[in-house]
Amino acid sequence: MSEHASHDISVLVGEIYAMESRRVLATLIRLLGDFDRAEEALHDAFRAALETWPRTGVPAQPRAWLVSTGRFKAIDELRRRARGEATHAVLADQLAIEASTAPGVDDDESIADDQLRLIFTCCHPTLAPDAQMALTLREVCGLTTEAIAAAFLSSPPTVAQRIVRAKAKIRDAVIPYRVPAESELPNRLESVLLVIYLMFNEGYSASSGDEATRPDLSREAVRLGRLLAALLPVPETQGLLALMLLHESRRETRTSSEGDLVLLEQQDRSRWNQSLIAEGVSLVRHALSRRSASSTTSVGPYALQAAIAALHAEAPTAAQTDWREIVGLYDVLLSVSTSPVVALNRAVAMAMRDGPAAGLAVIDGLIAHGELADYHLAHAARADLFRRLSRWDDAARAYEAALASVRQAPERRFLEQRLQEMRARS
Repeated sequence: MSEHASHDISVLVGEIYAMESRRVLATLIRLLGDFDRAEEALHDAFRAALETWPRTGVPAQPRAWLVSTGRFKAIDELRRRARGEATHAVLADQLAIEASTAPGVDDDESIADDQLRLIFTCCHPTLAPDAQMALTLREVCGLTTEAIAAAFLSSPPTVAQRIVRAKAKIRDAVIPYRVPAESELPNRLESVLLVIYLMFNEGYSASSGDEATRPDLSREAVRLGRLLAALLPVPETQGLLALMLLHESRRETRTSSEGDLVLLEQQDRSRWNQSLIAEGVSLVRHALSRRSASSTTSVGPYALQAAIAALHAEAPTAAQTDWREIVGLYDVLLSVSTSPVVALNRAVAMAMRDGPAAGLAVIDGLIAHGELADYHLAHAARADLFRRLSRWDDAARAYEAALASVRQAPERRFLEQRLQEMRARS
């Protein structure tokens, strides 16, 4: 094969890694029964692809090829290690027998649901909630420990320790790699919903890096959301799926052709994906009607957030947004979720309904309380309200505070541009 063709294969392998590596890893964890062994097998499989595909061509089902190759690379490695420890030989033989007696486990249909199985394993109730989140975001989403630490306002060493301990707990407790039985699902659902939600958020608005979004993550979160809603069609699974679809409908308009941020009020609404909006709105209505029909269960946070997103999606223009209804929904949301980020979003909606001074007073209180002191979006929202009040010096200082903790390049460019504008006016 020519050098040019070999380069093309290398590029293709890189693209497949970006799109498929987390699915491949999820299946290898199921087949090999160990996180670390599966991660090693994943990298061995992709190295083999770089060496083999330039000679043999790209297989018809690359993902299945990678799973199969990684599986047998792991078995070979265990046999090499068996010279020093007999348990490795036993495990290698066991894995080889499973590979020969379960011929269909590597096909695309079997692989498709493995990430959902992995999420339920990572969210097993024997693990602490913070360990569940960290492990799932690392293994399912492929986020770095640094990105996870930023999302949880924690330190990378702390997150890394949580992940190591969670893996050990799963191994030592022999936690099964499966979707729970129907009777177990309700008790396991909250953590799984949160993980898929965080996964989508990282894809829709990346916490760091050169790009504003990571479409691969948000698409995968939507896919998992569909699987979960089909598995357990309750209002909150439908609410989460609706929320993701409604946000995803705006993706193409969130950045300019140069990769710069475009604010919601400036987006071209004619380019929003109407089919996703229609599906999301339908799911919201169904979820809310099912909740209202229950006399014992209140509306959940995902259905409420989806209802807010639906109001944005259905507004013909930014000026016609029903901010009064949105603030009302945030009031209800705060009664079921005390998140400071929800309180911040409510304050922004209040500013749109009642004027910037009203929202600013609430945001100042939230930042003074401490939980959002290092959250760049809180300072950015505060800066924007100062800007709308023509308080240029205060706005500049708030933009500087936002820049101190922003980690995404498009957001940094936007904030720097606004800061320059404020300095020019002061």
